[in-house]
Amino acid sequence: MPQLFDPISVGGLELSNRIVIPPMCQYSASDGVATEWHRIHVGSLALSGAGLFIMEATAVAPEGRITPDCLGLWRDDQGEALGSVVGAVKAYSGIRLGIQLSHAGRKAGSHSPRTGQSGPLGPDEAWPTIAPSAVPVSPRWPTPAPMTEADMERVIAQHVDAAARAVSAGFELIELHGAHGYLLSSFLSPLVNRRTDAYGGSYDARARFPLRVFEAVRSSVAREVAVGVRLNGTDWADGGITPEEACRFAMDLEARGADYVHISSGGNVRGEIPLGPGYQIPPAELIRSHVSIPVIGVGLINDPRLANDLVGRGAVDLVGIGRGHLHHPHWAWDAAEALGQTIAVPYQYSRARLSTFEPPKSWSHLAR
Repeated sequence: MPQLFDPISVGGLELSNRIVIPPMCQYSASDGVATEWHRIHVGSLALSGAGLFIMEATAVAPEGRITPDCLGLWRDDQGEALGSVVGAVKAYSGIRLGIQLSHAGRKAGSHSPRTGQSGPLGPDEAWPTIAPSAVPVSPRWPTPAPMTEADMERVIAQHVDAAARAVSAGFELIELHGAHGYLLSSFLSPLVNRRTDAYGGSYDARARFPLRVFEAVRSSVAREVAVGVRLNGTDWADGGITPEEACRFAMDLEARGADYVHISSGGNVRGEIPLGPGYQIPPAELIRSHVSIPVIGVGLINDPRLANDLVGRGAVDLVGIGRGHLHHPHWAWDAAEALGQTIAVPYQYSRARLSTFEPPKSWSHLAR
């Protein structure tokens, strides 16, 4: 049976182990441009020992940002800034780098956490938002404009353009954000998508636009670039996305060339979420039983034994460790120690002399 530190292929991308650092917003960009914070943040986690690092939700358009401080890839200078970060990381680390492309839809235009405020921006700061239907996040939020066919074509083109910039920047994996109530997720949820045209009603209709976005991105980048989707396994609310529908969506993505799926949940409406270690694994495990592509599972997983068990019993193929890595950037080192595995570390850190450390097979590709 596979274990947490066994290698795995995601499309044509070879990962050294099954540990993933999932996207986690930093709210530290300047007009969508990566700052020195991102160089420090990504650089520290690039030495974590994880097999894959997926950068935070990165907006494909200015109106698609969650907050004014979110990363963007709608301009070339934004791609160049990210390319500088990627280049620095690749000079010293063998970790694989991905990026999550996002459009926040009706949840765009929120206060950044750095301001100490929550909820939507004030009218002097906010920008117009779009969604499948004119359904606001809550009475506090502005009502989004229902998307027209022209809006859909524009958003598809924005994803394709952002994907091209991501590849030029050196990312080896592209993840589309189809979870947490953002634009693609809101199309899938019958609680939010109340359209009566070809993009609303049945599952096939609600999935049509998200699948069009995926198909456009997948066909626009080379096959050696892994492309996948983060999706809701459930809305945690009656009448919303169910694990069975999420299964169908994952199967449709696989049929269209997806290299993996990343299973999260919630965010379209308020729901009763049973928070706890591995709380999002049940829908991920159901999806895992219906697809042949790798499945990433997440959800407050911090115990390496739990992560190893999830992989070992086939519940998921890879495990996302987000908060655990923010708390301890060398989480994978301790996980290897706990599981009796070996893990490569930079020679600069070899004096730590943990029993599980081993030098890389070759340093020839790394800067001195």
